[in-house]
Amino acid sequence: MKKLLKTGTVLLILFLVSCVKDDDYGVPDISITNPDIPQEKITTFKAIKSLFEQAVNGGNSTVIINDDVYIEGYVVSSDKSGNFFEELIIQNKTDHSNPDNDTRLGFKIDINVSSLSDTYQFGQKVYVKMNGLTVGETSGVITIGKGDAVNVKQIQASEYKDIVIRTSEVAEISPKIVGLADLTEADENTLIKLENMQLNRFELGATYASESFDEFDGFRLLESCDSGVSMIMQTSTFSDFKSLIVPQGKGSITGIYSRDFRDDFSVIIINSSEAINFESTERCDPMELSCGLAATLGTGNLLFEDFESQKNSKPINITGWTNYIEAGTEAWEGWSSTSTNASLGRSARFQSASSGDESNIGWLIMPAIDLDAQDGETLRFKTSNSRADSSYMEVLYALDWDGNEANIKSATWGVLSAAYVVKDTDAFVPWFNSGSVDLSCISGTIHIAFKYTGSGQDTFDGIYELDEISIDFIE
Repeated sequence: MKKLLKTGTVLLILFLVSCVKDDDYGVPDISITNPDIPQEKITTFKAIKSLFEQAVNGGNSTVIINDDVYIEGYVVSSDKSGNFFEELIIQNKTDHSNPDNDTRLGFKIDINVSSLSDTYQFGQKVYVKMNGLTVGETSGVITIGKGDAVNVKQIQASEYKDIVIRTSEVAEISPKIVGLADLTEADENTLIKLENMQLNRFELGATYASESFDEFDGFRLLESCDSGVSMIMQTSTFSDFKSLIVPQGKGSITGIYSRDFRDDFSVIIINSSEAINFESTERCDPMELSCGLAATLGTGNLLFEDFESQKNSKPINITGWTNYIEAGTEAWEGWSSTSTNASLGRSARFQSASSGDESNIGWLIMPAIDLDAQDGETLRFKTSNSRADSSYMEVLYALDWDGNEANIKSATWGVLSAAYVVKDTDAFVPWFNSGSVDLSCISGTIHIAFKYTGSGQDTFDGIYELDEISIDFIE
């Protein structure tokens, strides 16, 4: 018995000794000595960003910092739940106290180390030693790391603590409360809060990132109940909350504003599932009409439009159609192209890029269709997009619009939910069929509208194309 006790004692001593070792396998050293960095060596996020922009304007893709300077920032990302990997997001401000003079900026730091949250807490103030570091762009956002004149590479495990120097200060971070339409590139790599948001009705019941089609990330479409503008939530399939159901109510979401891996569209990335507060059960879904998709396509045709008679870059002008600008200066226009993203001969498109408008909303409304004059009516069309960028297109219907432009907004518009419209996450080259949308379960005179919502701002200036619209019936 004594021999066993001695052995156990030795093991206990060895265990206690191993626990105080300060290496990669021991308990992290939580004591922090604040760095003594002269004020004159601290530069601003704005100055570093300007150096990068000057390099890009000069034809380079990165800039290497050769001055003995530091930036001072606060950690706003956390990999504790597995939704960030080998990266830190830092921003220069802790709050958004003066929205009229918004100088909040953020950077991503690429580090070849996992579990960075063990070292850097959310809100922790850090200094980044910029001398010898490379500033460039990865996945569409400004990134700091090692590298060369072409690429940004990761800071290695042997050196990152001497480059990203933590302090004992852990600040309370107040996210910028912002509307989707007001987001700009300057908000990338910063903590934002979106209010009055909900998961798109077609994705109700989805998990964060464990559906069969989720490979490296899950992409879920969120929408603003205030503006109708959409935003993609990106969640890693390695996150520990990937199998949870996305809350199905309405409320706020707080996360990092960023871009997807291929820099195709804007995303919000949350630190944990607790960042979503969709507690209200009152959703803002529009009225829907869904007779489903028709099993058979009728041989009769009431309307067919392929826009071949229209002129490029000129507003669509067809007898009986309404091309209405609700907001901004842009309208649905004719378009043709033989490039990679080619048109179907001549097509209709809506493009808000470079319009300078804070908001672009455009309606293209078909002539009235009397659904009581024949049987088995169906709607077909094709859509494509070029850089959808969180702008979106809807197919709407109204049974009470009188054809007067002044009454468009006051009419009761619902969504033809069975119609497939190209999504922000779809490939940009193909044209997608809507399916044969059954209209036969309703009666009366119907107007069908294609409505675009976006803006002239970079993150909401996508382009949608529309063609080969057909209303068929059974003879």
